[in-house]
Amino acid sequence: MSVSRKPWEHAKSSGTETDPVVSRFVSSLDWDKRLYAHDINGSLAHARMLKHVGLLSPDELRTIEDGLKQIKSEIDHQGDRWSGWKMELEDVHMCIEAALVEKTGDAGRKLHTGRSRNDQVVLDLKLWIGDAVDQVHVRLRSFYDAAIFLSERYGHLVLPSYTHLQRAQPIVIGAELLAWASALSRAEDRMASIERMESPLGAGAVAGSGLPLDPEHTLRSPLLDRHLASLAPNSIEATASRDCAVDFVYALTMISMWLSRWAEQWILYASTEFGFIWLDDAYTTGSSMMPQKQNPDLLELIRGKTGAVYGHLAALLTTLKGLPIAYNRDLQEDKRHVFSAFDTVCDCLDVAASIIHTTRFDEQRIESMLTEGYLDATSLAEYLVTKGVPFRRAHQVVGRLVRTCEADGLGELRKLSQEQINEAAGADICGADVYDWLGSHNVVRRYQTAGNAGLSGFKQQLAQWKERLDGSDPIK
Repeated sequence: MSVSRKPWEHAKSSGTETDPVVSRFVSSLDWDKRLYAHDINGSLAHARMLKHVGLLSPDELRTIEDGLKQIKSEIDHQGDRWSGWKMELEDVHMCIEAALVEKTGDAGRKLHTGRSRNDQVVLDLKLWIGDAVDQVHVRLRSFYDAAIFLSERYGHLVLPSYTHLQRAQPIVIGAELLAWASALSRAEDRMASIERMESPLGAGAVAGSGLPLDPEHTLRSPLLDRHLASLAPNSIEATASRDCAVDFVYALTMISMWLSRWAEQWILYASTEFGFIWLDDAYTTGSSMMPQKQNPDLLELIRGKTGAVYGHLAALLTTLKGLPIAYNRDLQEDKRHVFSAFDTVCDCLDVAASIIHTTRFDEQRIESMLTEGYLDATSLAEYLVTKGVPFRRAHQVVGRLVRTCEADGLGELRKLSQEQINEAAGADICGADVYDWLGSHNVVRRYQTAGNAGLSGFKQQLAQWKERLDGSDPIK
């Protein structure tokens, strides 16, 4: 009778390694080997706890620590070429344990005391997510820095804003740039709840352990305590939950969504029809047929990759939706979606920051088009409000004045006479000061509400961003 080489299949006469197709099908090594450092840290913390409660001797602990540190050094240097990666062992956890046993004998065989792959994999994933959140923060910081850099260069220039993709009100460029930063900063709020997670160690396979373990001791290990805040209150839920993975991928999905919206906006801005920005040649491609083309392919790819990130969130939620509580092998598939979403979003953030940092706004073209679209219409309505006209009536008056401009070929509200405005208002209320409310440059200086998209709001927001990021002095 053959004996399975897998240490968790001794109750069987043979194991999945007897069929190479099955062996490959059940293996997760292609995905989870990137957890090796977190698995080793978790094992070191667990081993020290076992020594603390008397289940390992001091010599056995030293042997295990030396063996794990050796294995980590080997993988650090050899990566995918490490001889310990064996598909028949299925995952990173068993590959490392097998290598440890090979180096340390019975001491290594004691490491799994009071532990299951079920709680082990949850721990590793949580530790990885904690580090991944830090990496996302670094990339978000690069995006913010790029937005601030471009804001300081072009921030005071006036730009049309759009609703329904129709010209709306004048804004300054800096306000729009910081709007993208503000949107992405929400991801940091979403991730704050998953930076300090519950430790599943002690849960074992599902029900805990009858051994005198001390999970609190493990939790306090400096190898773990940066990302783990407390013990899981229920051993069954601890091995069943992938909430931290869903929360993380959702936060990544929202980053991807906002990057896609930004990319779409700038694809439009880079078109001949808008012509607001010039993208650096490094971030455009030519056409295989049309020699004049400079296509915004990098922006289009950021927009396109969003679909895959959305798919990973949907796939992860779908995997979880039908599972009975506690561990099921379906959960092995979680890392495929978490890692892929993370890799894609990190790449998109890196490219986005580089694009922003190298983009130029076409000041002359933007300025030449500010008179189009009656961007100051709302400002004129607000002027009438200051003269006692109810806003709904002021709205109607300005609408009639826009039609007058169109009919008379004026094209701009500031070309109307005071008499024309008073006639439309039905009262002699308009003075020469009305022209201080007209024209895009005047309008952006008048905004005064908190967070406004004019000069005052931009200066305030830029100062807040610089203080938040590095304490720099605000621009004058």
